[in-house]
Amino acid sequence: MKILMVLTSHDKLGNTGKPTGFWLEEFAAPYYVFKDAGAGITLASPKGGQPPIDPKSDEPGNQTEAMARFKKDPAAQAALANTIKLSDIKANDYDTVFYPGGHGPMWDLADDPTSIALIEAFYNAGKPVAAVCHGPAVLHRVTYQGQPIVRGKRVTGFTNSEEEAVQLTNVVPFLVEDELKRLGGRYEKAADWKSFAIVDGRLITGQNPASSVAAAQELLKLVG
Repeated sequence: MKILMVLTSHDKLGNTGKPTGFWLEEFAAPYYVFKDAGAGITLASPKGGQPPIDPKSDEPGNQTEAMARFKKDPAAQAALANTIKLSDIKANDYDTVFYPGGHGPMWDLADDPTSIALIEAFYNAGKPVAAVCHGPAVLHRVTYQGQPIVRGKRVTGFTNSEEEAVQLTNVVPFLVEDELKRLGGRYEKAADWKSFAIVDGRLITGQNPASSVAAAQELLKLVG
């Protein structure tokens, strides 16, 4: 089983002057779910090389077992430091694709033509596509058979109230919850910060950082 994980290359939080990037747990937890299942994992990002970690995701209160494991894993660190350029990736080399969140993807991957085409290639080939937290933002320009990919699908993603809690409602280019609804997705959510993942056909979405493991496990079931 070959799994592609796509990370953001974007490190600026809008015009706040603060840094952003990908959320470490949303990479580390799925990475080890996949690794422990014996999957081959390839990491990619728009610019290649080391993607920016959102420093907030590595604060003391946000530490998890998967993150601790990552910090003791030189091979995983080396893989992350050397992500492949997204433009060099071909969907037919992989069984599925997983997009971790963090706020970074809202600015680069959401509107990246290479990423959009890649997701469409996976989906059109009958392969599952998964995204967690702000990851579902990468779907907002993706189409399937001429319609938004999320139209009529049960989906989830970072909630408006979670965005409010982190005080970035007016910073992000759009709100994940609102956008998924606008596109015709059948948006659902659990309580803020609780694990919640939805599978609808070949589309898997997770609500927030706590949903990373569940989304990764659901993806394995589909691919397996």
